[in-house]
Amino acid sequence: MGFFKLNALFPLFLYVWFMFLQETRAEEHGGFYNVSNLRGRKQVSGCNLFQGKWVFDSSSGPLYDSSCPFIDPEFDCLKYGRPDKQFLKYSWKPDSCDLPRFDGVDFLRRWGGKKIMFVGDSLSLNMWNSLACMIQASVPNAKTSFTRRDSVSSVTFQDYGVTLFLYRTPYLVDLVKENVGRVLKLDSIEGGNAWRGMDVLIFNSWHWWTHTGKSQPWDYLREGAKLYKDMDRLTAYYKGMNTWARWVDLNVDPTRTRVFFQGISPTHYQGKEWNQPKKNCYGELEPLSGSIYPAGAPPATTVVDKVLSTMKKPVYLLDITTLSQLRKDCHPSAYSGEHSGNDCSHWCLPGLPDTWNQLLYAALLM
Repeated sequence: MGFFKLNALFPLFLYVWFMFLQETRAEEHGGFYNVSNLRGRKQVSGCNLFQGKWVFDSSSGPLYDSSCPFIDPEFDCLKYGRPDKQFLKYSWKPDSCDLPRFDGVDFLRRWGGKKIMFVGDSLSLNMWNSLACMIQASVPNAKTSFTRRDSVSSVTFQDYGVTLFLYRTPYLVDLVKENVGRVLKLDSIEGGNAWRGMDVLIFNSWHWWTHTGKSQPWDYLREGAKLYKDMDRLTAYYKGMNTWARWVDLNVDPTRTRVFFQGISPTHYQGKEWNQPKKNCYGELEPLSGSIYPAGAPPATTVVDKVLSTMKKPVYLLDITTLSQLRKDCHPSAYSGEHSGNDCSHWCLPGLPDTWNQLLYAALLM
């Protein structure tokens, strides 16, 4: 990813400090900070779902297995040779309440006739696969249909009229071809036309903003009439996220559509982040203990918090970053059906994204 210039980060760090003071003030009054807000206002309820720890339970197990037809090969660790299953025995335990167990039949009944769309990169694919498998395991004999066309895929549970869509767009903003080459348009989001009419939208974006060299899918960045060969990546991400925020504020009717942001999913390529400098995710068998990740939050979380705090329409942040940072043991690593080498970016299925969907389910119940 490289090092970011201090002058680009300094305003964001000031903002984080301000948010920390606000959170501390809220906690002193008996609430908690759950970043489901309008213009920075806090939503206070009885439990912070995202503050807690991982607990080993030898009797627990996944809600589905690798026979699920909706798992992409890149996430199917057990099928492709992962020898251990201990990583499936850990449950997320919030400090101040119990996380409700996922009930696929209840989910289908509550959202009968509705359309749910995940919008983002391969981490959205990870979460979409997981939710489809969690529901399918609850109604194994239900009729389903599966489609995959260009950037849009879907799984429909026909008996209930519930469709789970996936819209692949790693930057949320538009990537187009111009005379100069491939251009990432930081202030354009025409792809959003495909997101209209959904009952639930779950957005995600970050990982592709850090790509450079041959894995970078754009040649230039554009903002208005200005064309850039490159830009500080956090700055570019902030501009793109603001374009997404404006789209939500202009196009979402909160009486019809609930909006979530998936949060920043971490990677585990550098063991120095958890005080094991000679390691990465390969061969890791258990999560970190406690509730604090030694390296702290990635800088992109600051951008997300800042953008969400300025929005007019309500967006619920699935604040999965810290709880996922603790799970250095949950990546496909060498056991991926499509990724060569060591994948410490994505997550095994069954595995951690199932907890993300448990948290989504709990948030939808509120």
